[in-house]
Amino acid sequence: MPDSKIALISGGGALPVEIARYLRRTGRPYIVIRIESLSDEALNEHPGHTLGLGDFMKLFEILSTEQCKAVTMCGYVQRPDFDTMKRDDVGARVLPTIQMAGRGGDDSLLRQLASVITAQGYHIEGAHEANPELLIGKGLQIGPDPSPEAMEDALEALRVAAAIGTLDIGQAVVVAGRITLAVEAQEGTQALLARIGTLNPALTGTLAKRKGVLAKLAKPIQDLRLDMPTIGLQTVEDASGAGLCGIVAKSHALLIVDKPAVFARAAELGLFIYGHDEH
Repeated sequence: MPDSKIALISGGGALPVEIARYLRRTGRPYIVIRIESLSDEALNEHPGHTLGLGDFMKLFEILSTEQCKAVTMCGYVQRPDFDTMKRDDVGARVLPTIQMAGRGGDDSLLRQLASVITAQGYHIEGAHEANPELLIGKGLQIGPDPSPEAMEDALEALRVAAAIGTLDIGQAVVVAGRITLAVEAQEGTQALLARIGTLNPALTGTLAKRKGVLAKLAKPIQDLRLDMPTIGLQTVEDASGAGLCGIVAKSHALLIVDKPAVFARAAELGLFIYGHDEH
């Protein structure tokens, strides 16, 4: 539904800002639903409304009044305390089912939230659909050509990431010398990369002699419209600081926030970014 009016339900971080700017630049009609005390202040310059997490009645009234047809959920939202969350009448009706779904993990929670929205007749559109410029392409995106050893690490990292994703553990893996150095659980990619510096130096790379690859891969159960793997400038800085030589993902299955800045910094640091195509 590329021409229909879209509402961005915007959590924290730069991703919603970049999508909003893209929509404004390309002329697609849109509004921003800012989440109180969470959304980036840069979103205040865009048309929209500010709501609490439990304001479902207000949300659906706004979507109807604004004649939106599609909804994109983007940005980070820490899991709230459902027991103390303020909620309106509709929120009181739907939040218990969302909370129950959350016992199956964040992916289950997001799918239930999406089902509540689609039940009202709205189409869920992924961040990558709202702004396709964010997607990683195929092959080498920036940086030096990966060595044969680096490509071996990249493929092994993707293989391990697929395995932990099947177990609903996490999205990110670091492999160096065909050895798995770290896997992501609930701590996030930044903390994962920070752990590399605590390992035996014989296993890791350095700024002078880089070694190892970070892979980010969606779990098989994930709906990519709701939660696609993402990297940004901080990821590049952290990967470089960990002595890695590159970042890999499946082509067209990774969001790169502020791509020009990310590519420029990766090139400056000598770090490659690669979109692997299995076909």
